[in-house]
Amino acid sequence: MTSEKITVQSLYAVTDEELMLMSSQNPELRFERNANATLETMPPTGGISDNREIKAGAYLLNWVESQDLGEVFGPSTGFRLANTAVRAPDVAFVAKGRLPEGWDQEEDKFINLAPDFVIEIPSKNDSLAKLKAKMEEYIANGVQLGCLIDSKNQQA
Repeated sequence: MTSEKITVQSLYAVTDEELMLMSSQNPELRFERNANATLETMPPTGGISDNREIKAGAYLLNWVESQDLGEVFGPSTGFRLANTAVRAPDVAFVAKGRLPEGWDQEEDKFINLAPDFVIEIPSKNDSLAKLKAKMEEYIANGVQLGCLIDSKNQQA
């Protein structure tokens, strides 16, 4: 069985609430919404990719918490960017004081801001060119720093 990324062009703009509902009804899939309302699903990753993601998040979390710098988020967190895209980076950091009031009270809401720092780690199914474009989108929408870790070619 092969995993393929599915792209669905919406006939109308999918709202944040509809995207959240779709995500909660399909927990085995990760959804993102592009600025043009195109939906993308990312198939589950294998053990190696997930291990890399969790390690990157753990290293960042340890540093951020030891310095009281802000909050770290994993790949299930959706960030609503200024261009209306909802993106879920593999690892994200938001500096202290930047998160909206009450962000931790709303379980089923996307965070309405661009993280300060994002990490993307390609899995076997990811296109490096597509992830580079995603990094450009992050920067264009306010992310201060992005790190694309290409372990296959041992580059960042």
